[in-house]
Amino acid sequence: MMVRRDHLLRHPDRCTHNAICIPVCPTGAWLSTPPYKFDSSRCMESCRLCLDACPTQAIYGVFRKGEKLLSPKQE
Repeated sequence: MMVRRDHLLRHPDRCTHNAICIPVCPTGAWLSTPPYKFDSSRCMESCRLCLDACPTQAIYGVFRKGEKLLSPKQE
């Protein structure tokens, strides 16, 4: 069974609200007003620009394997 990225999340305690993720997004999936919500319907699965641009690693992916969501462990 294939694992696919389902959506992205912003970790509220890590985000510095510098909004670096917004201008690098080619589809405008990150909304430009706080709390910087994410529109997963606009995200391209293979794109990692916002994840790579975030200096505090506040953005992380939630993956799906079949019907099961695979989230990273929260710190």
